[in-house]
Amino acid sequence: MWTIVIPIVIVVALLAAGVRIVNQYENGIVFRLGRFAGTRKPGLNVIIPLLDRMVIVDMRTVARDVPPQDVITRDNVSVKVNAVLYFRVVSAEKAIIQVEDFLYATSQLAQTTLRAILGQQELDDLLSQREKINKHLQEVLDQHTEPWGIKIANVEVKDVDLPQEMRRAMAKQAEAERERRAKIIAAEGEFQASEKLAQASEILGRSPASLQLRYLQTLVEIAAEKNSTTIFPVPIDLIAAWLKGKEAK
Repeated sequence: MWTIVIPIVIVVALLAAGVRIVNQYENGIVFRLGRFAGTRKPGLNVIIPLLDRMVIVDMRTVARDVPPQDVITRDNVSVKVNAVLYFRVVSAEKAIIQVEDFLYATSQLAQTTLRAILGQQELDDLLSQREKINKHLQEVLDQHTEPWGIKIANVEVKDVDLPQEMRRAMAKQAEAERERRAKIIAAEGEFQASEKLAQASEILGRSPASLQLRYLQTLVEIAAEKNSTTIFPVPIDLIAAWLKGKEAK
């Protein structure tokens, strides 16, 4: 009896060992006696037990933090910069065969590339042209990881940690810039106001009646303040007609 049961158990075990399930977001790389034997797609797959070995590769986008890197900019300012890297495997075969550990290799490459590229930038460009630098990092990394079957989707520089003395200097510069703009705006306002006053004086000068009406309007505005006493001169033009009438009598 045992001579029948044992072979059946062995056959069932071998068949079970040859069944592999690959998830929707994965690919399977099969090696037969150490040689590449093909890529298995998601679903139920069967391999030859003892002869085949399957390596599962995750094809989803991976996010990896790039640790803070000490960078000396082109204008000799020392800063600490960190970033985040988004990438995914587009060729499972290359990711397994061409590089030992594609996750580790991509992370190390991102660190060295970050230091090299940011070291070519000036501090002002590093702070103001973040989008352009991110695009350049993505292009360089994508070019180097293409032989590994890796696609760099995006690179984002997150934080730029400046030295304390540099922060104080930038704060003083920003404050001086705000004061300069405030003075320019005030000067422009005074200039525009003087232009309007000059135009108003020309118009009133051409029409004495308008000047008198303006004077009366000012008197009405002053009279609205009942809690004060105001002494003001009366223009002779306003009473000239009344004086002429008195002399005629």
